[in-house]
Formats: sequence, C-alpha cells, structure tokens
Amino acid sequence: MTTQEHSVPMVSWPERGETRSARWFSESGVAPPRRVIVADDRMNADRAYRYACEGTAMLWRGDFNNARALLQAIARRVDAKPDGPKPNRMQRKAAPARAVVADGPFDAPAAGAGNTEGLPKAGGAPKEAFHLFRMAQAQRARILGMLLIPFDAGHAIPLRRAPDLHKACSEARGPCDSPYVSSLRELLGAVGAHQWRRKGVEVAALDDRIHPHYGVFAPVRGEYVDLVDSAPLAVTDLAFDIGTGTGVLAAVLARRGVKRIIATDSDPRALDCARDNLARLGYRNKVEVRQADMFPDGRASLIVCNPPWLPGKPATPLERAVYDPESRMLRAFIAGLAHHLAPGGEGWLVLSDLAEHLHLRSREELTGWFAAAGLAVIRKHDILPRHPKAFDAADPLAPARRAEVTSLWRLAAAPVQTA
Repeated sequence: MTTQEHSVPMVSWPERGETRSARWFSESGVAPPRRVIVADDRMNADRAYRYACEGTAMLWRGDFNNARALLQAIARRVDAKPDGPKPNRMQRKAAPARAVVADGPFDAPAAGAGNTEGLPKAGGAPKEAFHLFRMAQAQRARILGMLLIPFDAGHAIPLRRAPDLHKACSEARGPCDSPYVSSLRELLGAVGAHQWRRKGVEVAALDDRIHPHYGVFAPVRGEYVDLVDSAPLAVTDLAFDIGTGTGVLAAVLARRGVKRIIATDSDPRALDCARDNLARLGYRNKVEVRQADMFPDGRASLIVCNPPWLPGKPATPLERAVYDPESRMLRAFIAGLAHHLAPGGEGWLVLSDLAEHLHLRSREELTGWFAAAGLAVIRKHDILPRHPKAFDAADPLAPARRAEVTSLWRLAAAPVQTA
C-alpha cells in the first residue's frame, strides 16, 4: 500500500462537477471499474443491483452500516432463483440478515457460503456442472464487487458509523500512507480473515489451535490432517513439509516426534503464518521455515505434501490453496520426489479424488505420473469427508462430493530394474 501512485492502478469518478481519482486496491487483482458513480443512503437495492449488473460501480458516501445492508440486499438479488416468486416487502424485512464476505474457494468457510440459489443444480455432466459453478461464482463476485468504499491514510474509513478496521486492513493490506478505494466485499473479507486469525481453528491432532493469516487457507477440513497424524511413521530424523501453508502438517509431524523438519512455501504470507503458528505451539527449534518453490536442498527420510486438489486457475489468493493450474504443483512434487528422498525414505502425498469425480483428472493420469517419476505406491490410506457440503443434496456438485475420498499415498523410489 506504500507503492508510488504512478505505478499502481487508479480509479476515477465524477463528483461535485469535477473528476476525482484515488488509488485502486484489489487483492484479487480486479481491474478498477471504468464507470463509477457516487451513491449514498438514498440508493435503493433494486437500482444498485441494476447498476452493478450493468458494470457501473458505486462509490459510497453514506452511512457505513447502510452500505453493508445494501450489499446484503444486492446479494439476495444475485442469489434469488430466477424462476421463483420475488419476496414482498414484509418478507424482505423479516428475512434474516446474512453477512457477506469475500467468496473463497468452494470448500472454504464463509458466512452465507452454504447458499446455492441461482447456481447450477446438482446432476448433469460433472465437468460441465463444475465449470458452470465457477462461472456463477465469478459472476456473483463481479456484481458484489461493485459497491466501493473510500479509505483515508492509515486505512481510516471516512463514513458515518464506520468502525475502526485498521488492524484487519493492516493485516491484509500492509501499511497505508495515502487514500485509496476498494470494494466493500473485499473489506469484509479482510474483516472475516482477521476474526479467523484471532480465534484460530481447532485442530484435534494438535490438541490446540492454528491461526491462519489473511490469504492463507485455514485447515478447516481436518481429514487430511488426521491422515498425516495416523499414518505409520517409521523414521523420525528429518522430514520436509512442501507447501506448508499455516504450518499445520509440520506441527503434526513435530508432535509425533520427528526431530527436525524443514517446511517450505513460496508465499510470504504463508511463511509468516507458519512461523507464527510453530513458534506459538513451541516447535520453533524443531521446524525451520524456508522460502522455496518446492523442495529444499538435500534429501529427507520423509517428505510430505498436501498440494491444491483441483486443476484450475485460482481467482483469488486464497484459491491458490485449492486450484492448481494444470496440476503444476502436484506434478512438480511427483517429478522431484525420488531425487529428494533418502534411501528407504517415503513421500506422503495427501490428495482428494474430487478432481476425478469432476472429470478434471483421471486416476490413470495420476498413477502414470507416479510411474514416470520412478515411484512405487507402498500403500494408500483413505478417509471419507466430514465437511457439511458432503451431505448437502442441494449443492451443485453434490454427486461428486458424496463420492469424494481423501487419500494419503505413501510413495517410495521404485526398485531399479536390471536386465
């Protein structure tokens, strides 16, 4: 947020007979809107929804709480069934309020995330349903991103009844020395992330909590953690944790008695998050956190990786923990594993088969990559999902979710074939 203005995007709008401008901030990399009007408490939800659908953004100058209420009302219109009756005025007034936060990956927890109205219905070709689902997510995010909030230096919000959100914004955006404009949706996402960081996520395998930082995926799906906690651990001298994220798997290995662990990640936010969590849990002397694209130098007796589970392009920083373009991280781990395993060592690949049920990747492709990398499967440990969406019949991806299994593949260097 301290970059020179000439090198960052700017957003402009007409106000009081002149053209004004400010720095534009979008964590997701969304370009500044081309059309911006000034809006205040006189703006009603139907008109705001029409503006947003047409691509006109609204810079809010009214009461902050009214802006949040307006965003909720726009969200209800986005999510409404197109062929269903519209709620009357009394029904809308009686409807429970829902917090609207930045949409995360479809397995990430978020207020109102269970709502699937207006999204493709369950059934049909899995791959088509998945792509329709992502298109609907993107369209929803675009519309909800059209309500903008002004910020002064220090992340102060110059609106009536605006709360002090300096800490949440600083955690997500860093220091701020000049005014800027951002979407209310992204602001609420930063606030939600701050609450997750403060409260933490209970991890049974640690008998403690992990505190995710903004933009670092929280270990809310405990199945993969349980697999690493329960798989047979034959060696305890040195382990690598590739793509450590919050540091949760490195912490589990340390708790299980591994003497030394090197945890890597390429994301500075993840590195800071892992260091904070591991220090708080008392594993600073056991776990060394390093910045690296994949493997550190050297070999280890155990190498663990929980890569993004779905091939696809992430739309937000948080989605990088779920979507792996062309399975690059998965394939890089498989291709490099044998070169970094110590003699007799094991690689633990934690992976859901959801991509297979969505027809995004086949089991034959996966095992073919193992063979091409000179790897043999020692054993596969499976666990069924426990998250609520696995049991939600209304979810657009319900058939694939019901069939999903998360596995820990124990891999080793295949024996060299001799003539």
